[in-house]
Amino acid sequence: PVRAGWPGRAGLTGGLVGVWGRSPAARRGMRLAERGNARLVTLEDAFLRSLRPGRAGDLPLGIAIDRQGPHYDPSAPSDLETLLARHPLDDAGLIDRARTGIARMIGADISKYSDHDPRLDPPAPGYVLVVDQLRGDASVLASAGTDDPQAAAAQFRTMLETARAAHPGHRILIKTHPETAQGLRPGHFGPDDAGDGIELVTAPLSPWRLLEGAVAVHVQSSQMGFEAILAGHRPHVHGAPFYAGWGLSQDHGPVPARRGRRLTPARLFAAAMLLYPLWYDPCRDRLCRFEEVLDQIEAEAAAFRQDRAGHLALGMRLWKRPVLQAMFGRHRRLRFAGRPAAAPARARAEGRELLVWAGQEPPGLAEAAAAAGCTLRRVEDGFLRSRGLGARLVPPLSLVADDLGIYYDPGRESRLERLIAAPPPPGGAARAEALRARLLAAGLTKYNTGDTALPALPPGRRILVPGQVEDDASIRLGAAGIRRNIDLLRATRDANPDAVILYKPHPDVEAGLRAGAIAPQDARSLCDAVLDGAAMAPLLDAVDEVWTITSLTGFEALMRGKPVTCLGAPFYAGWGLTRDLGPVPDRRRARPDLAALIHAALIAYPRYRDPVSGLPCPPEVVAERLVNATGLPRAPALRLLARLQGVLAGQAWLWRR
Repeated sequence: PVRAGWPGRAGLTGGLVGVWGRSPAARRGMRLAERGNARLVTLEDAFLRSLRPGRAGDLPLGIAIDRQGPHYDPSAPSDLETLLARHPLDDAGLIDRARTGIARMIGADISKYSDHDPRLDPPAPGYVLVVDQLRGDASVLASAGTDDPQAAAAQFRTMLETARAAHPGHRILIKTHPETAQGLRPGHFGPDDAGDGIELVTAPLSPWRLLEGAVAVHVQSSQMGFEAILAGHRPHVHGAPFYAGWGLSQDHGPVPARRGRRLTPARLFAAAMLLYPLWYDPCRDRLCRFEEVLDQIEAEAAAFRQDRAGHLALGMRLWKRPVLQAMFGRHRRLRFAGRPAAAPARARAEGRELLVWAGQEPPGLAEAAAAAGCTLRRVEDGFLRSRGLGARLVPPLSLVADDLGIYYDPGRESRLERLIAAPPPPGGAARAEALRARLLAAGLTKYNTGDTALPALPPGRRILVPGQVEDDASIRLGAAGIRRNIDLLRATRDANPDAVILYKPHPDVEAGLRAGAIAPQDARSLCDAVLDGAAMAPLLDAVDEVWTITSLTGFEALMRGKPVTCLGAPFYAGWGLTRDLGPVPDRRRARPDLAALIHAALIAYPRYRDPVSGLPCPPEVVAERLVNATGLPRAPALRLLARLQGVLAGQAWLWRR
C-alpha cells in the first residue's frame, strides 16, 4: 500500500519511496530514500497517456512504475530497458496483441495525446520531419546527457542542421510540442526559425498523418520517434531514448553498449505498451489491460473530435437538453437555437456545428447549413440505449450524431451505411464478437424492458413479429407497401400458413404512448399468441425467425443467429444478411459479415456516456452498467412527468412536438 511518512519511521524502513521521474521535486524524494535506507521507485506517464496533456487537466490512463530508473535516462538501466534486452518477447499471443495494438492506434489516430483535429489537412508529402520538445524537460536533459538546458538546446540546433545537410532540397517541417503550441511551456524552436525551406507546424495535426507524409524523421528523444518506428520509419535519433540502440533507428548519439539486441517494431511495442506500464480504467476505477485503455481513449477522442468546435442544437425537447449537454457539451458548452431559420448563420458566426434531432429537422435545413458552410449532424438514440423507454422519458446512455443522413432513412446515405460497407478496423471483428457474446449472455437489448415471463409457447416453427410504432420515422421513411402492424401480421401469416406466429406489441404502443395498437380479436385471428409485456431477449431465444418491417428487433435477432425477413429497408437490410422483400438501396452492395455489422452499429457509429464517471466510454462499459443497474439516470422530475404522460396517453402530441 502507498502511505505517507518519513522513511525509517512508522515501519517504513527499507520500503520504497516513489518519485516522479527526475523532476526538480524528485530530488527531495531521492534524498529521503537515501537517508531512510529505502529503495527508490520512479513513476512516469505511460506512452498512451490521455486525450490532452496533463496541463489541460486530463489525468493519465497509464503509469510506468520503474524500480531501476526512468526509462528516458540512458546513464543506467531501467525496467523497460531490461525488458527489451532480456525478455523473450516471443509469445505468439503477445506479439499478435502488439501488432493489433499498433494497427489500432494508427487506424484510430490515437497517440500519446489524441486531441488533434482530423479536419485539418496534413502538409503536402515529401518533407523531412524534425520533432521539437519542451525546453528543460527532464527527459530531454537526461537523454542529452546534461543538466544544462542551454547545452541541450544546442543539441537541438545541431539536429536541425544535420537534417538539412542530410536531405538537401527537401522542405523541413518542425513539429512543435502540443504544450508549446498551446502556450503552456517553451520549446527549442519558434517563429524566428521559419523560412528558408523551414516550416513550423503548430496546428493540432495528427502525428500519424505527419509521419505518413515524411521522407525522413529526426528526433532527439521524443515519443514521436517511437511512433515513427511503429509507422514504418527508421528515424534519425540524436539522443538516447528507450527505443534507440535496438536496430530500429539511425542513431547519431551515444547509445549504451548494453543495448545490443535486435528487435522488431512489434517486440518493441509489446515491451513498452503491454508489459511495462500499469493501465487504468477511469470508468470502472480499476487496473486493466492495454486494450481496454485503447477502447476508452478511442471513445474520448471520437467524442472530442465531434465536439471540439461546439454545437448549436435545435429540435431538442426540454427534458432531453440536460442529457444532450452532458453528452455533447463536455469540451464546449452546447447552445440551443430558438429560431431554426437563423440557426445555420448563427452556427457559422460562432464557429459551431449544427445538431438537430433527426425527427425534428425542418425542411431546407440541410441546404441552408451547406450554404452557410457548417456541418449538420442528425441526432438519434443509439441501439444500446437504456433500461426503460424513451417515451417514458428515461434518458439514453447512447446517441448517434450522423453527419450524412440518419440510419433509419434509406432515401439517402448515412454514416452508418459507410461504416457497414467498409471493413472493420484492426481488431474490430474480434471486439465485436466479444461484445456480442457479452450482450447475449446478459440478455441485453435496446430498451431492456419487459418483466412478464414467457408463457408456454406452441410447438412448431415459431416466427416472431415485432410490432412497431406506426407513425415512427423509420416506418414513414423505411417502409414500402406494408406500414401497419396488422398488415405485417397478415403478410407473415399468408406466407407462412403452418407456422406458429407470435406477435409482440411495441412497448410504447403497449403503454398507450404511441400509435400502432391492434384490436385483440384482430391480432388473434392472424397469430397464435400475443405476448404483452414479454422481455425481448428470452423471446428471441425461443423463436426460430423474425419477420419485420424496420424494427431493431431484426438486428437483435441477427445477433442471435436467427433468420430475418424484412418487408422494409432497415439499416441492416440489403447487405446479404437478411431476406429482403422490400426495396433496399442499390448502393448497399458490400457483403459484410455479422461481426462487421455489429462493429459498425454498436461500436463505431454511436457514442456512449458512462452514467457513473460522466466520461465518454466504450459500449462495453454501458453494457456493464445496464447489467448491474449501476448509476442509471432517472431524475425524479422526469418520473413525475412520465406518470403524467400515462394519464394523458391519448394526448401524446403534448410531449412529442
